[in-house]
Amino acid sequence: MTKLKLTEIDGDKKCRVVAFEGGSNMKTKLENLGIRLGNEITVVNNSFIGGPITVLSGNTKVAIGRKMAERILVEVVK
Repeated sequence: MTKLKLTEIDGDKKCRVVAFEGGSNMKTKLENLGIRLGNEITVVNNSFIGGPITVLSGNTKVAIGRKMAERILVEVVK
C-alpha cells in the first residue's frame, strides 16, 4: 500500500499508522496520546486551509497540529 502523510487524508477515512518521521520526543508524545505504530485511526476533521487535524484513536478524539501530522505516515484501510 501507498504511504501518505496524515495531512493528505480526507475526513471520515480510516487509516493505519505505519511510520513517524520525527525524533523520539515526537514518538513519545504521540504514543501518550494513544497514536502508535500499527494502530488504526480515523480522520474526523482535516481542514485543508490549516489548523489541527482531529483523529479518532480507539474511543478518544485527538487534535494533532498540522506540522506534527505532516510527519505521521499512514496507509488507507479499506
